[in-house]
Amino acid sequence: MIHIRQAGAMDARQMAELLNAIIRKGGTTALTHEVTREAIAKRIEQAPANALWHLAEDEAGHLLGFQYANPHPDLPPEACDIATFVKLGTTGLGIGSKLFETTKAAARALGYRWINATIRADNAGGLAYYQSRGFEDYARQPNQALADGQVVDKISKRFDL
Repeated sequence: MIHIRQAGAMDARQMAELLNAIIRKGGTTALTHEVTREAIAKRIEQAPANALWHLAEDEAGHLLGFQYANPHPDLPPEACDIATFVKLGTTGLGIGSKLFETTKAAARALGYRWINATIRADNAGGLAYYQSRGFEDYARQPNQALADGQVVDKISKRFDL
């Protein structure tokens, strides 16, 4: 059973561990340097009122994934930017689907009109995930340098609420 709830600063250690495993594996997130519990806790605590942070956990309270949707300076105020992270080895179990259903409803309630997802072009799993949720391509940013110097294309997808 997958339970979705609002994430808080007290969840930051588990969220950092999950995200760091994804970063170490490489190839899916634009993040290239590991994050700290403190950095995630700070982002959650300092998030604006129209930011959304949700996590998925199993019946024992173990973190399965998390998703956030926040305003972004490159987007108009009626849009938010989404990111999704699912524990390695647990994709395809419905975790991302449950997270998105919760985030989508909360984004509508906050008055957002659309959600942006920007994904590395070489992240086939991420592209498929957002496509399967109904996101549609609307922009491509070629030759984007990541923090470690790697250069990748990025694809922006849009979901109209």
